[in-house]
Amino acid sequence: MTKLQKNIAESLTRKKLSLSVCESCTGGMLGNIITQIPGSSKYFLGGIIAYSNEVKQRIVGVRQVTLKRFGAVSAEVVREMAQGVRKRFKSDIGIGITGIAGPAGGSKRKPVGLVFISLSYNKMIFVEKYLFKGNRDRIRKKACKQTLVLLNHLLT
Repeated sequence: MTKLQKNIAESLTRKKLSLSVCESCTGGMLGNIITQIPGSSKYFLGGIIAYSNEVKQRIVGVRQVTLKRFGAVSAEVVREMAQGVRKRFKSDIGIGITGIAGPAGGSKRKPVGLVFISLSYNKMIFVEKYLFKGNRDRIRKKACKQTLVLLNHLLT
C-alpha cells in the first residue's frame, strides 16, 4: 500500500465518505487499486467498467446526444460518467475515467494517451485532461495514479 492509498483510505474513513467509480480505458484497474487496501469496504461502494458506449448510456446514464456530439473520450462524457456513477451507487464521490490507452484508436485530434478524469462531489464537478506517454499499460497506470492524486487533493 502506498502512502497515497493510505492517505485516501484514512480521509474517506475519517470523513465517513463513500466512493464509486466508472472506468472506461482503465478497465477496472482503479477499483482494483482502491480495494487492495484492507477495510476499503467501509467507503468503496463499487464500480462500473463502462467500456462500450451502450453501457455508458444504459447503465451509467451518459446521454446519447453527449456521446454523439463529443465522443466517448471527452470532458463532457467523463463529467456525465462521474455524475452517473455517483447517482447509481448513491455515493458521496463519483469518479469517471475515459481515454485512449492504445496502441490503436488514436487520431490527430484525440491521440493515444489522451485521458479525461472527473470527480463529482457535492455540487462540484472537476474535469481534468491529460496526455500520458508510454505503452498501453503505462498509460492506464498513469491514469489511475493521477486519479488518486486528484482524489487525495479533493479530500485534503
